[in-house]
Amino acid sequence: MTEPLLSVSDLRIHFPAPRRAHRESVLKAVDGVSFQIGRGRTLALVGESGCGKSTTGYGILGLAPITSGRVAYEGQDIGTLPETQRRALLSREMQIVFQDPAAALNPKMTIADSICEPMRIRRLPSAEIQRRLRRVMDLVGLSSIQAQRLPSQISGGQRQRVVIARALALDPKLIVCDEPVSALDVSIRSQVLNILMDLQAELGLSYLFISHDLSVVRHIADEVVVMYLGQVMEQGATDALFDAPRHPYTEALLSAIPLPDPVAQRARDRIVLKGEIPSPLSAPEGCPFVTRCPIRVARCQTERPAFTAAQGGATLLACHERAA
Repeated sequence: MTEPLLSVSDLRIHFPAPRRAHRESVLKAVDGVSFQIGRGRTLALVGESGCGKSTTGYGILGLAPITSGRVAYEGQDIGTLPETQRRALLSREMQIVFQDPAAALNPKMTIADSICEPMRIRRLPSAEIQRRLRRVMDLVGLSSIQAQRLPSQISGGQRQRVVIARALALDPKLIVCDEPVSALDVSIRSQVLNILMDLQAELGLSYLFISHDLSVVRHIADEVVVMYLGQVMEQGATDALFDAPRHPYTEALLSAIPLPDPVAQRARDRIVLKGEIPSPLSAPEGCPFVTRCPIRVARCQTERPAFTAAQGGATLLACHERAA
């Protein structure tokens, strides 16, 4: 088997508790997440807001401090590199597409300047900067006429194309897509998704795709990781997970996806979870999903389930009752 492009092992990102909380408490935003991303592949992180999806991506990129765990890029543990080498590798090999393109762009900089900024920081020759500018603008479908416009003078979809072009400027191999279409109109989401997929096919890019829109995830992802309260609940190939989910939380998430057939939509059994999501400051001792799980048993209260193969399924999950 070929070595994965990115390997994340037992990643933990904990933050000090707010002052009003107990002085010994910590906020466990990410608590033991592991996955791998192959070359030219897309892995999606899904789950409710606040489950730690974006924080995981930020930790990989060095935008959030890692408490413990290992992030390896092409077999090299990034955490063991000297700071100068680590920053150079992260900026050269990995980039991010943020959720809100308007907030991600400097309103006083032209489109060309925004795209060229990372290349100027890396001190590339002027001729090379201009060559790459023309190339990435062409890749994302932006015209040379738009190069001197400000972000306020173009549409939301075009702004996101600019953000994607900027991410491509240094020829990265991995791009973290943090809810890249959630701030866009429905009519142009498919255009941006198609751009991402075309770029992957042409350039061999790998994506860490962070989203709560499961219909989008099924369209673009090769593998899915379902997170809840900072932990992984289920993981597997996209078709296997969508067609035969095994974890109760995954089943509930997928039951909320609207069906295009109104008859089928009315006939389906919607799983409505009861109870409240625990605070990351006081997560359950055992399974994090225990307070809302319809199939919980006594051991779920005190024993954290191991991450193992599902009964009769093709996915991996953390569940006492559904494990093989």
